[in-house]
Amino acid sequence: MSDHERPAHGGHLVMGVAWAVLLLGLWLWGRELTGVGVRQGISAPVSGDVAAVGRPPRVDLPPAARPLGDALPQRLDIPGLKIQAPVVARGLDAHGAIAAPPYDQAAHVGWYAAGVKPGAAGAALLVGHADTRTRPAVFHQLSTLGPGARIRVLRDDGKLAEFTVEDVQAVPRARFDAHQAYGPRHSGRSELRLITCGGTFDRTTRSCTANVIVSAYLTGTGL
Repeated sequence: MSDHERPAHGGHLVMGVAWAVLLLGLWLWGRELTGVGVRQGISAPVSGDVAAVGRPPRVDLPPAARPLGDALPQRLDIPGLKIQAPVVARGLDAHGAIAAPPYDQAAHVGWYAAGVKPGAAGAALLVGHADTRTRPAVFHQLSTLGPGARIRVLRDDGKLAEFTVEDVQAVPRARFDAHQAYGPRHSGRSELRLITCGGTFDRTTRSCTANVIVSAYLTGTGL
């Protein structure tokens, strides 16, 4: 990795370090569901009011829509954050971690291609950096989303899968539950997880103390 691609703040974004809990959680979750060890390999600090995460306002959420068939994701749109990000399929690296988009593609979102496709039944996983050494990255303000926020995924079948956020959580490493974080909440529903790093940065362990996880579910489709 060149100097300009290295993480800021003494190594906040060091691959596979700041996401130790997500690394372990995805390994356990992936092993049980697929027989393959999976661990998360990206790390990034998150900006925004992480303390406010998990305190949802009173919002009437719409009913879930029927899941779509399989189709590859092409772009992630979050209108409230003015995000329009290309989605790139990612697999596992040599250490069994989900390979995040490289730092020179910090505006891209990584989709775990061995898992669920966004819009299909189950929980699809999308991961992204919060910043790099020199600039904010795609999920820089992810923690500021709230229940009722809209998320859209453009798919290669021409359909726009429209999701509604139901909660945003900062999950501490000490109380991490992989099934609760990544598993589907309702059988037969199409769900989405957007994941980045949160909490505070522990300079001793060189890791973040929590993970910000946005949970959303399919509520509509468009062409």
